[in-house]
Amino acid sequence: MEAVRRLIPLALLIVSCLAELNSTESEGKSSCRAILGGASQTENHKALILQLNPKDNCTWTVESPENKSIRIIFSYFQLDPDGGCESENIEVFDGNSTEGSLLGRVCSANDYVPVFESSSNTLTVQIVTDSARIPRSVFIFYYFFSPGTSIPDCGGYLHTLEGSFTSPNYPRPHPELAYCVWHIQVEKGYKIKLNFKEIFLEVDEHCRFDFVAVYDGSSTTSGLLGQVCGRVRPTFESSSDSLTVVLSTDYANSYWGFSASYTSIYAENVNTTSLTCFSDRMRAIISKSYLASLKYSENSLQLNNPTCRPRISNVVEFSIPLDGCGTIKKVEDHSITYTNIITLIASPTSELITRQKHLQIIMKCEMEHNSTVEMMYITADDVIQNQNALGKYNTSMALFESNVFEKPILESPYYVDLNQTLYVQVSLYTSDPNLVVFLDTCTASPTSDFVSPTYDLIKSGCIQDETCEVYPLSEHYGRFQFNAFKFLKSLGSVYLQCKVLICDSGDHQSRCSRGCVSRGKRDISSYKWKTDSVIGPIRLKRDRSASGSSGFQDQIHGEETQNQPFNSLHLFSFMVLVLNVVIVATVITKHFVNQRTGYKYQKLKACNEGVQPQ
Repeated sequence: MEAVRRLIPLALLIVSCLAELNSTESEGKSSCRAILGGASQTENHKALILQLNPKDNCTWTVESPENKSIRIIFSYFQLDPDGGCESENIEVFDGNSTEGSLLGRVCSANDYVPVFESSSNTLTVQIVTDSARIPRSVFIFYYFFSPGTSIPDCGGYLHTLEGSFTSPNYPRPHPELAYCVWHIQVEKGYKIKLNFKEIFLEVDEHCRFDFVAVYDGSSTTSGLLGQVCGRVRPTFESSSDSLTVVLSTDYANSYWGFSASYTSIYAENVNTTSLTCFSDRMRAIISKSYLASLKYSENSLQLNNPTCRPRISNVVEFSIPLDGCGTIKKVEDHSITYTNIITLIASPTSELITRQKHLQIIMKCEMEHNSTVEMMYITADDVIQNQNALGKYNTSMALFESNVFEKPILESPYYVDLNQTLYVQVSLYTSDPNLVVFLDTCTASPTSDFVSPTYDLIKSGCIQDETCEVYPLSEHYGRFQFNAFKFLKSLGSVYLQCKVLICDSGDHQSRCSRGCVSRGKRDISSYKWKTDSVIGPIRLKRDRSASGSSGFQDQIHGEETQNQPFNSLHLFSFMVLVLNVVIVATVITKHFVNQRTGYKYQKLKACNEGVQPQ
């Protein structure tokens, strides 16, 4: 029994030491492993609330079914505000390990809601915290989605000076698992005032589940103006000419969504007047105080066509189409000039204003490139302002799915097969119907700065690649097709650059009408404008499939796994084992003692003593 009594304190001491060891090491080891758990391959969405400890360090991966990508949203996070992004962060990698490309980093310095999307069916997250003993909380929501599919009316681009938009299905319940982005871009010199007539989303103190985020800029990584939810009617104002609005929803509690409208406010100081020339219009701005100094009303002005009225906000603005509102077009060699005039509306009682100066603003836009000039002069009795400016035609280049040129490809980078046919279109944005686009030279390069080596597809209007085909002139579009390059397999990326010429369609001697011209026959035949358009990168398709088990997977290496502390289940199992050893030892000892009490020492008989017969 003495041995048993000695074993019991020893066992209790061992258990106590192991419990203390487990408690001590858990402070420096990752609690996020235990919280994350596993997720089955069929679980297409999951929300996680992580309470992190100091010196946490864990890595885990989520895998979706084939042909599905993963979107992960960090809608709320509270990390060390005094810690640097290098010492405390959450990094998201594209693929099944931290060797994949870094999609982004979450840290206390982020001024936006981090959202990341995988390019394949795996995505890896690594969490690292520093030694500061402060509360840390992270809300993570992920779900699987099919690339290329979209929800109707979910996001878009808004380019007008004022407009409105709503969440999908408004005022009916918004769709689940929606991520919609609206980009609002107004003209240079304006800022945007956004007014939400109604927001009706799931209520949460930190807006973790369903929310609207508004960014002061052209992307979702611009400065966050606000993240809102519940039932509110907020107003936001941008500091520039762009604003981005995001709607993010989870899988439960769908309500009405939102309804919003926006207006533009002219942000630049205008003492008198200003003129800006665009690809399809000219914009004249007139200061209200300037009109007041001349004793004119803001409603007393008109263009050559009096039915075209100004937009009045904090300034008076005329947006004048180049092919309307009485605009006069003059074609000269190498240039096109558009002219219009702002005058006073004729009054039936003109004798009452004979002592007022007559205002006349002459606006001219000469469509050339690389320079701008303005001038103004005032006569003794009349106010005549000549506003001249050199403008640029806006062009863009895009890849399309087919030779119908209906659906542009928005994916960037664009992954292609080696011999895939690519369809390219250069578009001219202008309201002048008498202009055409001509593809003069199109070049490919592995870098966006187009340094050597380069590869010519089209040169001086002549086809240089055997797979290239140029489409006939088609109004405001220049089009061609070609096969993916043979050398694409050995290059990381390929960019396209096209030099385009813009000509008057009525000039049959223009450079655009002459088509392919060899170097020896080139001359200075007329064109009205030239510009460069660039697109890329284009990359070769590669195997994006990745091995690994489904769901969140622990990526800890074998050495770390061996050094993991006992968790509560391990501790309980060890305690049971120790108690069993104590019990068995007790039984064996008791049995041995009982056996000894049944025996007595017997005196041995001497050899000469006889033995009684039986």
